[in-house]
Amino acid sequence: MEQTENTYDKPPFAEFVIIISMMISITALSIDAMLPALSKISSELNVVNPNDRQLVVSVLFLGMAFGQLFFGPLSDSIGRKRPVYAGFALFIAGSLLSALSTNFNMMLAGRLLQGLGISGPRTVTMAIVRDRYKGRMMARVMSFAMTIFILVPMIAPSMGQAVLQFTGWRGIFIALILFALITMLWFGIRMPETLDPERRSEFSLRRILNATKEIIGIRAAIGYTISTGLIGGAFLGYLNSAQQIFAEQYGLGDLFPIFFAIISGALGLASFLNSRLVMRYGMRFLVIWSMRAILVLGVIGFIVASLAQGQPPLWVLITYLMLTFFSIGILFGNQNSLAMEPLGHLAGMGAAIIGAFSTLIQMPLGTLIGRSYNGTVLPLITGIAIMAFLSILVVAWVNADKENPDLEFESVTP
Repeated sequence: MEQTENTYDKPPFAEFVIIISMMISITALSIDAMLPALSKISSELNVVNPNDRQLVVSVLFLGMAFGQLFFGPLSDSIGRKRPVYAGFALFIAGSLLSALSTNFNMMLAGRLLQGLGISGPRTVTMAIVRDRYKGRMMARVMSFAMTIFILVPMIAPSMGQAVLQFTGWRGIFIALILFALITMLWFGIRMPETLDPERRSEFSLRRILNATKEIIGIRAAIGYTISTGLIGGAFLGYLNSAQQIFAEQYGLGDLFPIFFAIISGALGLASFLNSRLVMRYGMRFLVIWSMRAILVLGVIGFIVASLAQGQPPLWVLITYLMLTFFSIGILFGNQNSLAMEPLGHLAGMGAAIIGAFSTLIQMPLGTLIGRSYNGTVLPLITGIAIMAFLSILVVAWVNADKENPDLEFESVTP
C-alpha cells in the first residue's frame, strides 16, 4: 500500500473510506435533497423569476469557495480535526437559519453560511487523504469515496421528496442537521489526527499568498484545477436546471427524483469502475479520453436536440445524460488527485486553494448555464460541450510540460 511515512492503526481502510465519503457526501446531500423543494420554496418565499430558485443551489457553492481558503490553511496550522468541527458548527447554524427563513434573502444567507461551513470538512477531507496516501493509491481512495458520494444523489431527491410530503421543505434542513451531527460524532471518535505537530505551519496571509503563487507556478496543479472547475461548471449547470427540465418541461412532477436517481447511477458506476481502471491505465489517460467522450456526446446531443426543437424524446435525453455523466464520473476523482499529486508538502493549503479556485470557476459557469434555461435542453447540452472542449485544451497544455517530475507520465497515446 502506497502511504506516507506515518501509519495509523485506525480507522481501517474500509471505515476510513466510509468516513471520508460521508464528509464529502454532505455537500451532495445539501444540494440534491433540496431539488424537489425548489418550487415550494420559491412559491412560499415569493420568488418572482422562476430561474431565481436556482440560487438556492448556486449560493451554497459561493460559500464553499471562500470558506476553503480559510479552513485549508487553518488545518495546516492547528491540525485537521478542529477545523472540521468548526465547519460542521457553521453548517448547522446555516441549516437552522434556512429552516427558519421568512423571505428569500434570509434563505440565501442561510445557504451561504451552509456553504462556508461545509467547506471545512470538504477541504480537510482532501488533506487527510493526502496525509495518508499518494499517487494511484490516493486516486483509488478517492474513487471509492466518490462512488459512495455519487450514491447520495440517487437517494437524496427521494429523501427530500419524502420529507417534503410529511414535514414541508423546512424539515429537509432538520434532516441535514441530523446527518451532520452523526458524521461529526463518528469522525471525532474514530478518525485520528493525521497531521503531526512537526509538520504544521504558521497560519498567515503571507503564507497563503506564497502558497498560491507556488501552486500557480506548478502547471499540473493549476491546469487540473481549471479543468476541474470547467467540468464542475457543466455539472452545476445540470443541477441548477434539472428540476425545471424534468419536473416541468417533461412534466414528470413527483417522478423527478426517480429519473434523477437513474442518471446519477451512471456517475456512481463510473466512480466504482475508476477505482480499478486507474490502477491499470493511470489517471491522465482516463481524464483525456473521458473529456473527449463528453465533447463527442455533446455535439451529437446538440444536433439531435436541435432537430427536436430543444425537446428530444425523454429516453434520448436520459441516454445522453447517463453516458455524459459516466464520463464525468471518471473525471471527478482523477482530476482532483492529479491536481493534488505535486502538493504533498502543503496538502491542507493545496486542497484549499485548489478547491476554492475550482469552485470560483464552477459557480459562475454553472449559474450561467442554469439561468440560460429557456424551456429547452439546448442551453444545458451546449454548456456541457463547451466546458469539455475548454477542458481538453487545458489538459493538453498541462501534458505539454514533460519536464515536471511531479507528474506520473503514463502513455496517453490513443
